[in-house]
Amino acid sequence: MEILHYTEKHNIFRERLRSFLKKEVTPFAEEWEQNKIVPKSVWQKMGQQGFLCYMLKPEYGGLGGDFLYSIIVSEEMIRTLQSGLTATLHSDIIVPYIDSFGTEAIKQKYLPKCASGEIITAVAMTEPDAGSDLANIKTSAVEDNNYVLINGSKTFISNGINCDLVIVAARDPEIPNPYEALSLYIVEDGTPGFNKGQKLVKMGMHSQDTAEMFFNNCRIPVTNRLGEKGQGFLLLMQKLQQERLVCSIGAVAASEYLMEYLINYCKTHTDIDGKPLSKFQSTQFKLVEMMTEVKLGRTFMEKLVADHMEGKGIVIETSMCKYWTTDLVKRLAYDAIDLIGLPAMLDDHPITRMWRDVRIMSIFAGTNEIMKGIAGKFMGL
Repeated sequence: MEILHYTEKHNIFRERLRSFLKKEVTPFAEEWEQNKIVPKSVWQKMGQQGFLCYMLKPEYGGLGGDFLYSIIVSEEMIRTLQSGLTATLHSDIIVPYIDSFGTEAIKQKYLPKCASGEIITAVAMTEPDAGSDLANIKTSAVEDNNYVLINGSKTFISNGINCDLVIVAARDPEIPNPYEALSLYIVEDGTPGFNKGQKLVKMGMHSQDTAEMFFNNCRIPVTNRLGEKGQGFLLLMQKLQQERLVCSIGAVAASEYLMEYLINYCKTHTDIDGKPLSKFQSTQFKLVEMMTEVKLGRTFMEKLVADHMEGKGIVIETSMCKYWTTDLVKRLAYDAIDLIGLPAMLDDHPITRMWRDVRIMSIFAGTNEIMKGIAGKFMGL
């Protein structure tokens, strides 16, 4: 029995997206990896075809779709072997903050351009001394009548160079309780006092533009705040369930693509005696073990997607799924290199690229150690 049920609209969307990526993305993946950034023009092409912010209401430029569209985009994007066109980060993690917590004026101003690809978004939480622990954020936001002055720095910000709009987590220095001091603010690129640093050179995800950000008396209207003052921590908590599910979806999709490649490789490559690698019992056992874990991950993830779409609170389970699936894809990539051998030592080998790219999955959106701590806390341990 299938857990998730895709309609004809979903299937048509997938076929259109697959065709688009085959023409507009995959042929340029290597070029983008070398340049360490994706052209902003391809974001606009994505938006024009309806492949961004698909869950927004039509009046804001979306398709009015459901969360299954996120799975489709994750699965198809993984196959392009590039990491810079982070459509699900934009559509399913960042833009929902604006859609859920922005005023009607804010939504009218920004959401249609987010859907069209004219606006690329980023979210700035991580700081040099504050990663998964939001309570340690030092960036300050001092509200003065109708304006806010933001001061501080952020780092490891995805879409940090390309972004036209960033959601910044900052705290009121006058409020001692860090959980009551945090607020979220929209800052547009080009705002005086907001400066982007250089692209960070990373181990993997080379085409994903990651950068530092600096705020020096950055002055924005108070109307650019999302939600009420001091609600930032609560707003972030409300959206983390979906963010961690998006991470799990990406990890499962990457695992399945990796196994598809690896099984085909073992069937079509031989040892020195001309025997296909897949005919060795040791190889067969290893592939079966790996594929079993992938299928377990798929079933776990899809059950949580179904629960999430029904509005259930599944903090424990999404924390578990995020840590388990992202650890899984790391193990699979490591073992795949052993099975492939010397060819996987080449820098441009697809499995080598995946091995580099998936390493960050267990760190972003809250480290896997944080995930275990959250699950343990909610389990009453």
